[in-house]
Amino acid sequence: MGIVLVEICDGNLMTEVDLEGIIESEYPEVDVIENTCLNQCGMCAVRPFALVNNRRIFGKTPEQCVEKIKKAIDEELAAFNEF
Repeated sequence: MGIVLVEICDGNLMTEVDLEGIIESEYPEVDVIENTCLNQCGMCAVRPFALVNNRRIFGKTPEQCVEKIKKAIDEELAAFNEF
């Protein structure tokens, strides 16, 4: 398992992009997992979102969400590398 975990729901609008391919090619220390449900009760049908180390990341579009996910990953990796 990677240092950072990105999770998406298979009913989420994020499935419109190849998030696993985009993220794991750019960040080898990150794992992307698609789950059947993230227990966020309906959010997956309303807005693109993902969990980055259990922190909710939202975007108006899947592409905007990908950019916010990358920023969150950078923050997580920076915090990890401080130690």
